[in-house]
Amino acid sequence: MPDDFDILSSVKESTTEIAKCPTCGAIMIYSPRKRALLCEYCGVTKDIDLSKIVPEQPFELLLNSSSLKWGNETHTFSCNNCGAKTIFGKGEVSKKCPFCGTTNVVESNEIPGLKPNGLVPFAIEKSDASENIKAWAKKKFFAPKAFKQTAEPEELSPIYTPSFSFDADTYSTYRGRLGEYYYETVRTSDGKTKEVRKTRYFSISGSIENEFDDILIRASSRISQKYLSDLGDFNSNNSNEYANEFLYGYSAETSERDGLECFNDADSIINASIKRSILSKYDYDVVDYLNVDTEYTNRTFKYLLLPIYIGHCNYKQKLYNVFVNGYNGRVTGKTPISIIKVAIVTLIGLAIFALLLVLFYYYD
Repeated sequence: MPDDFDILSSVKESTTEIAKCPTCGAIMIYSPRKRALLCEYCGVTKDIDLSKIVPEQPFELLLNSSSLKWGNETHTFSCNNCGAKTIFGKGEVSKKCPFCGTTNVVESNEIPGLKPNGLVPFAIEKSDASENIKAWAKKKFFAPKAFKQTAEPEELSPIYTPSFSFDADTYSTYRGRLGEYYYETVRTSDGKTKEVRKTRYFSISGSIENEFDDILIRASSRISQKYLSDLGDFNSNNSNEYANEFLYGYSAETSERDGLECFNDADSIINASIKRSILSKYDYDVVDYLNVDTEYTNRTFKYLLLPIYIGHCNYKQKLYNVFVNGYNGRVTGKTPISIIKVAIVTLIGLAIFALLLVLFYYYD
């Protein structure tokens, strides 16, 4: 293991913070459609090296990750309204907070946190993300009809959110007790008979091996783990090595959770998955207990920036946050709920339940 933690030893630092068009001199930005830098004024493009796939990092390096910061190539802006902290490249200016839309944003002197060693570039244009939100809103059954017809994302902002990706092989031993239901016919005091449910318990033990690949855990507190999971695949196995050019015209959210804290979340996901794998081997109805001891090998990680569009849909003077996966276009978020639709579905459910009770007692 090297004396100095150098997770980005293979990444060549950029000597400039912005790219100017060689034809007209305008500032170029990264284009998801072109997968290159683009001058929006004259249409000239400049290629970015997309061939460098970020390598997995040994888990031991995570212990020293606090030594590597984003230094002099970025600066941080803080929102006085919602508290979000956003990273911008030197020369870029924050006008509005991507999370709440407010203009009450000021520059902060805080160190912008750990520098990523990888990044998944945006592959979905802003216009496509907007159309995906409209289509998503129309499919939300419990949303009011007026919302579904008029849903229009406001202040749709592209932002890279930090995430740790973990790989690991596991070997687990387990012991437990499961139960199966069975029924016995017994006679009641009035001479009738009825079926009584009982449980037959049996012990289990054994070992199981599993491989876990690219478990994504949020390093930000601004997007929940549920929403990150709902957004689906980011193709993080093929993520690119970090390069400043991917952030031209974009911003990145600061990391608020360190790698070890994020691994604790991954550990919970892994343990739950192992238990599901164990239980899938048996036929059972109830779990009395299940004790699992797990050993890790080949643990690795990547610290990535993931592309997300953040927007707000306004309905009756209330904002509902929506998120779009900047790689595959998938949408998640909140919508208003129609009380009338919920009431109708509830009444239908109660009516069906009442009918089943009547049929049960009739045939009994």
